[in-house]
Amino acid sequence: MKKNFSSILTTHYSFRIYNATAQLPSNWDDLAVSTVFLSKKYLEILEKSPPENMVCHFIGLFENETLVGIALSQFLDLNLLKSFGDRDKCIKTIVRNLVFRNFGSHVLVIGNNMLTGQNSFAFSESIDKKKAILALRSAASALEKIFQSKGKKIHITTYKDFHKEDIANFDIPEFKNDYQFSTQPNMVFKIDKNWKSEQDYIDSLSKKYRDQYKRARKKATVIEKKKMHLEDIIALEDTIYDLYLHVAQNAPFNTFFLPKNHFRVFKEIFKDKFLFYGYFIDEKLIGFNTLIKNGLVMDTYFLGYDESIQREKMLYLNMLYDMIAYSINKGFKEIIFARTALEIKSSVGAKPVKMYGFIAHSNQIVNLYMSKIFRYLEPETNWQERNPFK
Repeated sequence: MKKNFSSILTTHYSFRIYNATAQLPSNWDDLAVSTVFLSKKYLEILEKSPPENMVCHFIGLFENETLVGIALSQFLDLNLLKSFGDRDKCIKTIVRNLVFRNFGSHVLVIGNNMLTGQNSFAFSESIDKKKAILALRSAASALEKIFQSKGKKIHITTYKDFHKEDIANFDIPEFKNDYQFSTQPNMVFKIDKNWKSEQDYIDSLSKKYRDQYKRARKKATVIEKKKMHLEDIIALEDTIYDLYLHVAQNAPFNTFFLPKNHFRVFKEIFKDKFLFYGYFIDEKLIGFNTLIKNGLVMDTYFLGYDESIQREKMLYLNMLYDMIAYSINKGFKEIIFARTALEIKSSVGAKPVKMYGFIAHSNQIVNLYMSKIFRYLEPETNWQERNPFK
């Protein structure tokens, strides 16, 4: 019987590459304590409902036969996308699209391209982190060979998203030709330990931003917010997907689109750890947002809305206030607001946290110019940071 995982020995740790959650070691979740996004349940969602152009693998690192590290990889075939995003039509966007189509359509991500933050790997406390990174590098090379055997040559390999203190672990010879980059920041909202209710948050705002809060809430008085259960999500799946797709297609840049059943599958597997809120006018769904409980951290996920109503009713801003209110009431420590819409997230109190990554092209000549090419791969965003607090 053919084995459906591979095992290779590095200088210190061995690794195994799995293509199904059923193959994962029984103690996998013992290491997935730093983030729910490496847990078996979350990986099962990726297995059952991935974007059409994405193939996921799960990597286990071993010291002898002891599991000491876990990681996620995602292969993206950008040739399967009709569009990378329709909002921007400038020359830079045209060049970026040409670069991806011709030089970087097959991308291997060590990490999670669907989220912001260090959800790439988790190690045991005893592990030698540099040697573990070396083992992950070897696993990436093995994955390149797996895809090569299927006629999919990897053009770009990237490792994302890391905090500044994580970067030292990549200071090994094997990464000397990789370009270290920093993309748009992760917008993180820290919840003051003295806040016990939404009113405490409102009271901490300066007059200008209290007025913004009042104006947004007044605009939304006709909107009814409902917590949606699995049967509600299934019943409104077509409308939900249309609202999601409207927002996704109007983003400046996309490397994937969720399948229609993604939110249903997420709710089926994550149950109460996955929150889905619908926004209605006259019983018609006009927007939604999603949240994921990740220990003491609340992660925001995908959303959707009717653009004309969003502008008129300040729906997106009201969603942000709702996320803050819920997280304060439930005792969370922080909210990961992720990338995009940086300025409006800043206006409610989120702060930018710089994230880093590494990227390399398989063509050595192209890779020499990666620092110049990267400017076209990452959309540039000009924004002004706000401070809404007194």
